[in-house]
Parts: sequence; structure tokens; C-alpha cells
Amino acid sequence: MKILTFDIEEWFHILDNGSTKTEKEWATFPSRIEQNVARILDLLERKNQPATFFCLGWVARKYPGIVRKVADKGHEIGCHSDMHQLVYELTPGQFKADLRDAIRAIEDAAGKKIISYRAPGFSVTASSPWFFEALAEQGIEIDSSIFPAPRAHGGYPDFGTTRPALVRTPGGNIKELPINTKTVFGKPIIFSGGGYFRILPLPLLRRWIRNADYVMTYFHPRDFDPGQPVIKDLTMIRKFKSYVGLSSALAKLDVILDECRYTDLQTAVASIDWDNAKVISIPKDARNYSA
Repeated sequence: MKILTFDIEEWFHILDNGSTKTEKEWATFPSRIEQNVARILDLLERKNQPATFFCLGWVARKYPGIVRKVADKGHEIGCHSDMHQLVYELTPGQFKADLRDAIRAIEDAAGKKIISYRAPGFSVTASSPWFFEALAEQGIEIDSSIFPAPRAHGGYPDFGTTRPALVRTPGGNIKELPINTKTVFGKPIIFSGGGYFRILPLPLLRRWIRNADYVMTYFHPRDFDPGQPVIKDLTMIRKFKSYVGLSSALAKLDVILDECRYTDLQTAVASIDWDNAKVISIPKDARNYSA
């Protein structure tokens, strides 16, 4: 099972950085999202390849035509939050409000019901056990927010599985499809999107993807935009992670899509035997859900 997904956000939606944190800062940057999404859609059309697009509510309000175009092309639309903030920095109340606003904006733009979600930066951690119940309350049925390894934005290495699982909460069940991992020298490596995809050499990516029986990709429009400006106040390490491999990423994806057939999220979910999937239970007394 190989799943193709894109997180639809602007090139300047970089997390954990002061100059790109809020809408006030975003207004100082030029937009590149229309041309960047068009580049992705053109490739998918050439390949006759479906995908899931997790969209920001902010994008849906500001550029509703982008979301409509993606939906009109037949791709699945999901939610990527409203204002692209880290989940573990939000209270449960703030998260619920953000989710509610995002779903409303995306549904208005796409003309379709939204039932899938991905958190910005995969920023769901053990410190936010209320996350899944909040999704269920808003009608979300499918999630792809779990990064089952340590990372800069927290990660959830103790989630319990790196495979699709059913998360049970007092508010309802969520079908979770986490990011895939590969163990290299005893450490979990994530290779199927973002900076990892851009940094790793194509022959290695081809072999790892071809040999994996579960791959959850995650790309952003900025991953394929070598002409984007450089955010000047990023550290040298973050500049490397954010800008390395931009000029070759689209060609890499072109090759990868020829080697294996990918599906969108809902099609993948329909093919899973959920009765025999691992069950993750979120204890009610661990939710801290009143804040």
C-alpha cells in the first residue's frame, strides 16, 4: 500500500520560526502557492495519478480557486488545520476552534465534506491525548498526523505502531495512518516526503519505496519550487533542511510515480481490514480535555 499526499500550504509556512509564525508575518511575503500547486497537478494529470491534498483553511479562504481546482481534478481534499500552528502549543479549546474554522473554510471552497486530517509538522505528541477525540467531535474519521519517531516537532515514538491502526476514544474512533519508518543502524528513518525525500539520493529512495509494503508520502508545494526566496533568519541547519534538493525533487517524484502505483487516502482506508487492525486506546482520564 503506497499513498500519495500533499500538504497544501505556502512556501513561507515554516514552523518553529518567529518571522513565519502568524498571519501578520505571512502578509510580508509574496505568494507562490498557485504556481506551485499547478506544477503538482500537471504532473499528476500526466501520470493519471490520484492523491490526497491536505489543505489549510487559510489557503481555502484566501485562494478558494486552488481548492476548487484540486477537487475538480478528482483528488481527495483533507484538512491541514486552519492557521498552521503546532498542535502541542495549542490548548484543547484553541485546537478545536482552529479545526472547526478550517473544516468550514475548506468545505465551502471544495464543495465536499471533509473527513480526513493531518496536523502541521506532524505535531501530535503524547502530551496531547485529547487530539483524537477532538477530531471525532468534528466529524473527522481518518487521520495521518502521527510521526512514530523522534523529530524536531516532537514526534510520537511511543504511539504503539508504525502501521495503520484504529484509535479508540470516548468520543469516537479514528482510523490512523501514520508516516512509515525504516530502521537504519537501529534508528527509525523517515524517507517518504519533505526534506528527507529531497536530501536522499534517488536510487536509495527507489529501493526503499519499492521494497516497502506500506508507504505514506507527504509533500508540500514548496518542495518543488527552486525559485522560492530564502527565509533569512533561519539557522544554517534549517536552511539546509528547507532548501536542499529543491531543483531535483520534481524529477525524483516523476520517476517514483512511474515505478509504483499510488492511491489516495480514502481508497487506501477502504482496502484495510480494520477489524484486525491494531487498536490504540486513549484513556479518558488522560485527556486533560477541559482547557
